[in-house]
Amino acid sequence: MSVRLGTVAALAWLVLIAAAPSEPDGYRMNDYRSPTPASLHGAEVIGTDQACALWHAKSATFVDVLPQAPKPTNLPANTIWREKPRDDIPGSIWLPDTGYGTLAPAMEAYFAAGLARVSDGRKDSTLVFYCLPDCWMSWNAAKRALALGYSHVDWYPEGTEGWQNAGLPLERRAPEPRPAP
Repeated sequence: MSVRLGTVAALAWLVLIAAAPSEPDGYRMNDYRSPTPASLHGAEVIGTDQACALWHAKSATFVDVLPQAPKPTNLPANTIWREKPRDDIPGSIWLPDTGYGTLAPAMEAYFAAGLARVSDGRKDSTLVFYCLPDCWMSWNAAKRALALGYSHVDWYPEGTEGWQNAGLPLERRAPEPRPAP
């Protein structure tokens, strides 16, 4: 029976890979919440078990790039605004809005400075990029880190949902302060 289940799981994985879109030449520019490729040239694609091993060994820096909803500009006076809380992989850095296909120069600098800070300026540091499943933001950010010269880039496409579904801990995270729009 277990051989049969293993065969079914292997076939399901092959179907998912076959259904995955191919890597674009550049960054994904729209439809960020849609199926992602099964690969990222130059980076290692890791699953929850590998991410957990890196986390337990403290041998990688985890970088969350999930966007953060801005405060609505048309809120009536005296309306209380509360940002949506973000529960994250413990010890991560949250660099919101850095996974879009095009970044303003200030956001590019914010991303580069954030990575330089958490890697102590070492381009050979292992960086694990993630957000949510079927989210191109982490794919784009990992690709952007490669373009910045980082040589040990991991992409964790399962993101916080995969982490949480495995019963692993999460902690409340505040975003790194970012430049004003």
